[in-house]
Amino acid sequence: MKIKIMRLLSLFLILFVSLQLNAQTVKILTYNIHHANPPSEPSKIDIEAIAKVINDSGAEIVGIQEVDINVSRSEMMNQAEKLSELTGMDYFFSKGIDLEKGYYGTLILSKHKIIGKRRYDLPMPVKSENRSLAIVDVELPGGKTISFANTHLDLKEENRIAQAEFINELGELYSKPLIFVGDLNAKPETKPIQVLEKYFVRNTKNNQPTSPNVNARNEIDYIMVLNNQEFEWKDYRVIKEEYASDHLPLFAEVVFR
Repeated sequence: MKIKIMRLLSLFLILFVSLQLNAQTVKILTYNIHHANPPSEPSKIDIEAIAKVINDSGAEIVGIQEVDINVSRSEMMNQAEKLSELTGMDYFFSKGIDLEKGYYGTLILSKHKIIGKRRYDLPMPVKSENRSLAIVDVELPGGKTISFANTHLDLKEENRIAQAEFINELGELYSKPLIFVGDLNAKPETKPIQVLEKYFVRNTKNNQPTSPNVNARNEIDYIMVLNNQEFEWKDYRVIKEEYASDHLPLFAEVVFR
């Protein structure tokens, strides 16, 4: 009997160790940077402050919204390229609209190798500003590949609902882990978030408001995980950085089993 118990304990230990070895942790940040314009200094562009927030967070993959490329209000700077340089990360910019002679859109930064890039225009039933969804495939150090999606949903409810449904349709195509982040311009109890929750899991225990940057009262920035994988939130928190943007950055550490 003792021998059988010892064997069972050994098998359990082997299984436990195997699961721990196969687990993959990834640190994520999502941040609406307001084209690096600190609200307390309306005439200033401080891209270095944004880069410091990213670097200090320790995030490995970052979704950024409201990024300018060659626009006069942000000193004709290629903010995607500059943030890549200041953080030492690979990048993928996804245009939302043409602006002046440049562009305005979203950005993904990754410390790990980006092995695939895709961009989608999101549906717009009601005329509004064009929005896009960017997705990258990233190879993590342990060899596991995950996908990471970043967006900034529209201000109009009808568009947000259609855009959430479109994102769900894409989610159906994924068998590997997919992390979805962004400024969704929608509070947790609204229809767009309810639509997304059919396919994506959001944190409902450690979630907090992210906007505005001072005395935040609106939870509109999210990190979600497609419900096709076993995972846990190792960490999930709003970073109380009130200077650099009109939103607070949102950080999560996700463990895939």
